[in-house]
Amino acid sequence: MVFVRTTPSRPLQVGAVFPELAPLARPAIRLHPRPGSPSVGDSSVGGPLLWPAGEPWPHCEDVHLHVDTGFRESLTEVRLRRGLQSRWRPDERPPAYTPEEEALRERAAARLAERLDSGLAWPAECPVPLLPVAQLFLRDVPLLRPPGRADLLQVLWCPYEHEPDCKPSAVLVWRSAAEVGDILAAPPEPYEADYPGYVPEPCVLAPEAITDYPNSLDLSPELQRLLEDWSRWQAAGPGVDSSYARYPREFYSLHLGNAPGWKVGGWPPWGRTDPIRRYCAVCEVQMVPLLTIASFEWDGGEGRSWAPQEEQDAVLAGSRGPRQYLSQPTRVEVGSTDNLQIYVCPTSPEHPHTDLIQ
Repeated sequence: MVFVRTTPSRPLQVGAVFPELAPLARPAIRLHPRPGSPSVGDSSVGGPLLWPAGEPWPHCEDVHLHVDTGFRESLTEVRLRRGLQSRWRPDERPPAYTPEEEALRERAAARLAERLDSGLAWPAECPVPLLPVAQLFLRDVPLLRPPGRADLLQVLWCPYEHEPDCKPSAVLVWRSAAEVGDILAAPPEPYEADYPGYVPEPCVLAPEAITDYPNSLDLSPELQRLLEDWSRWQAAGPGVDSSYARYPREFYSLHLGNAPGWKVGGWPPWGRTDPIRRYCAVCEVQMVPLLTIASFEWDGGEGRSWAPQEEQDAVLAGSRGPRQYLSQPTRVEVGSTDNLQIYVCPTSPEHPHTDLIQ
């Protein structure tokens, strides 16, 4: 990795103040994706995949009915608009398309016109080529625990919402990087996406190993009551914000438990529902979190304490200069700014995975 991102020290050591929570600590790796130009040999979000030339590219075979939500755009439109946004400064007039970008717009418009003339206005008809979401090499993310000789995880999804949970349908591929010979040079792409948030921006990663504590909803009633004991917090010293005296559990939720953002391992986020245990469809063991696909790296307001040390000045400076989307570098947005949680079987990662939005 060519850059480093470091989570600021937490206001206090959870295991020291609440030794009852110490056994619940889990290792996790915050991926810290940031816009860049990853290659097929890099761990990335939204980047090109190390995909064998002789292996079929995965497609979604589901029927994708057109529902005019007003959000659907071609991938070309999504990328061109993002290019404009990246160049825009609040104190200047909006930038214009470059000649190269204008040519891309014209070709995209011509392609859509051809489909309209042929009666295929909405290219969501199956099969739909899947989009790369993440590529993670074991050398960069040692928590992966891949099956057999595999040392690479590739995650793709269909950029259309699927019933019954209205989320992109994800596919996991484990492979050995050394066994990939000739690489597929030009993978197929879907014409459009249900929503721009299903088109990840190419990002390089700065994996960081952390210790993750559970979301307060994952705690037993006894431990939840323990977090409500303000006297325990007061004994922790000056690191605790006294404004949380009436709601001390909120201090834990915002600053200590359940690290936000894209991460491997650790504890899952909750909020849309109470915790839902997931069980392997093959061997019925309880599944474990593999990957959190996050809409945001940290929440606004006090959640900014999770922003990396290296970016604290930029976060505090706000929106000066070109739009940086600091807390949403991947431009992914699932659900209502939620997280897509992917679970795998701890006995065999090759068993079918499961996922849910939280």
